[in-house]
Amino acid sequence: MIPPEFIDEVTARTDIVEIIEARVSLKKTGQNYSGLCPFHQEKTPSFSVSQDKQFYYCFGCQASGSALKFLMEFDRMDFVAAVEYLAQRVGMEVPRDTRGDSAVSEKRKSLYEILDQSAAFYREQLRKSDSRQRAVDYLKGRGLSGEIARAYGIGYAPPGWDNLLKKLAVSNADRQLLIDSGMLTDIPEETKTYDRFRDRVIFPIRDLRGRTIAFGGRVLDDDAKPKYLNSPETPVFHKGRELYGLYEARRRERSLDKLIVVEGYMDVVALAQHDINCCVATLGTATSADHIERMFRIVKTIVFCFDGDTAGRNAAWKALQSTIPAMEDGCTAKFLFLPDGEDPDTFVRQFGKVEFEAEVDKALG
Repeated sequence: MIPPEFIDEVTARTDIVEIIEARVSLKKTGQNYSGLCPFHQEKTPSFSVSQDKQFYYCFGCQASGSALKFLMEFDRMDFVAAVEYLAQRVGMEVPRDTRGDSAVSEKRKSLYEILDQSAAFYREQLRKSDSRQRAVDYLKGRGLSGEIARAYGIGYAPPGWDNLLKKLAVSNADRQLLIDSGMLTDIPEETKTYDRFRDRVIFPIRDLRGRTIAFGGRVLDDDAKPKYLNSPETPVFHKGRELYGLYEARRRERSLDKLIVVEGYMDVVALAQHDINCCVATLGTATSADHIERMFRIVKTIVFCFDGDTAGRNAAWKALQSTIPAMEDGCTAKFLFLPDGEDPDTFVRQFGKVEFEAEVDKALG
C-alpha cells in the first residue's frame, strides 16, 4: 500500500493543468481553463479545469476528478501506475507501507487548517489591531494598494508574545498543531511558548493548490533584526522546494510564458503592483535544483533578477550552477543585473513597468 500522506504530498506538488493540457487543448477562461471534453464527443467546450481546486469537471458528461483520476481514465493507468507517474514528475520515490495508517495524512490536514486560520488571523489584525496603522503606513509607503494586499493575503502580526497563541490555541491539541506548523516557538527546557511572528508584516506562502503552508514576516523598522523571518521546515513546508508568489502568478497572469525570480517578498508584490505578475522569490535560500525543475515544468523561460552588487553576482552564480543540470531542449535561463543600489522594488517604483520590462528583455541569456 502506498502511504496516504505520500499521495497527498504528490498531489499537492502536482499542477492538474500541466497534466491535462499535455493531452487536451486548454484555453484560459477567467480563473479556470476550458476545452473539448476528452471523454465524450462534443463541438462546444464544456470541459473545465480548476487550478485552484486541482479538479476537472465536464458539464456535458459529468466526468470529474483529480489529476490521478484523469490519468486513470484518459491514459488507462491503474492507480499505482498513476501515482508513480506523478511522483516521477515531481522527483519523488514511491514508498510502500503495509500498515495503511492514515494518522499522518490526518495530521497534515490539520496542519493546513491551522495555517489557514493563522493567515485569517493576520489579515484580520491588519484591519482591526490597535497597532495596525504602523503596518498600513509601511505598506502604503512601499506603494502597495489594498487590492494587491488582498491578492497576496498580506497581514500583520501585532506586538506581543501570545496574540496568536491566545486566539487559536483553544485546546492542547491546537497548541501542539501551532508548534508543529511553526507558528509558535516552543522551548520546553525553559517552559516557554510564544508567537514566532511579532510586530511584522506577514506574507503567507501558498502551494499550487492555494493552501497556506508557511509565512514570511518583515519588520517595520529596518534597524530591527532579522529583517525577514521565515517559518521553519515542517511536514507541509520545505523551503528548498517552494517559491513565494508562484500560486499568485498562475492566478494573475493569463498567459504565463516566463517567470522572473527576485530576491524578496516585497520585490514580488511591488512588481505585481505595477502589473508585472510573473514574479517569484526563493524563501531565504539559494535557488535549488528543485526550484528550477518546478519552474521549468510551468514555463520555458526563467529570468533571474539580482542586484548589481557582489552579493547579487554571487547569487547569480549559484543559480546558474543549479540551472544547468535542469536545462532541456526549449528551456532558457537569463540573468538580469540591475544598476548598483537598485533592487526590483526600488527600480519599478522609480522607473515604472515599461522600463523594467525593457531591462528584462535585455537580460543575458
